[in-house]
Amino acid sequence: MATWRRGGGPRARSLGARRPPLLPPAPDSPLGERGFRGHVVRAQCFRFSEEPGPGAEGAVLEVHVPQVLHLQYGMYVWPCAVVLAQYLWFHRRSLPGKAVLEIGGGVSLPGIMAAKCGAEVILSDSSELPHCLEVCWQSCQMNNLPQVRIIGLTWGHMSQELLALPPQDILLASDVFFEPEDFEDILTTVYFLMQKNPKVQLWSTYQVRSADWSLEALLYKWDMKCVHIPLESFDADKENIAESALPGRHTVEMLVISFAKDSL
Repeated sequence: MATWRRGGGPRARSLGARRPPLLPPAPDSPLGERGFRGHVVRAQCFRFSEEPGPGAEGAVLEVHVPQVLHLQYGMYVWPCAVVLAQYLWFHRRSLPGKAVLEIGGGVSLPGIMAAKCGAEVILSDSSELPHCLEVCWQSCQMNNLPQVRIIGLTWGHMSQELLALPPQDILLASDVFFEPEDFEDILTTVYFLMQKNPKVQLWSTYQVRSADWSLEALLYKWDMKCVHIPLESFDADKENIAESALPGRHTVEMLVISFAKDSL
């Protein structure tokens, strides 16, 4: 499997789905427990809703996801995923029939949300991390989504799976911009997908942990632009999104990334 980098040679290391080795707060609405490679899996329900209108009840959608309660696996819902899922919920009427790919999915809360809103979804995570792909599958099973495809995609690698992907309308990425050394691998993969459909957008959330890094130089290098979306514009400026304890007091940013030459 080759590694593709614009303006550079091959790169040996490329691992997706990196997460900090710390457990988040315990799930606040467990649905039950199952086993995952000998470890506890607790299912959590996220309940997205809109304010009811005059004489009518507001829409409600529930998403169930597994959380593997073990330090070795980054398989639980992080604040960024809930914010991105809220953005999808807010724009749910535009999703039916759209081709959507989530990269670095893991638990895949945003991708599952998109599928339940009518999008044609593909979930992906690193082909080098089969346990991540297994959790993607569990998320689909919990939400009765047998039609959702799951593939292994390692950032920066030109694999057969990547080459075979059809053009996408929306790319989803929750908290993938964590390790700066991975940023260019992520953007090379996104750039390749943008070549298939120059109008594709990357909807991404990231948690502000450090002021020492920036995407701006890499976005300029790859002919991309970035628009920051205010959280209050899609009702994500609160601590208890989807009736959960997430994102709490974490600082999360919402971005829409596209080719610089195309208007949003």
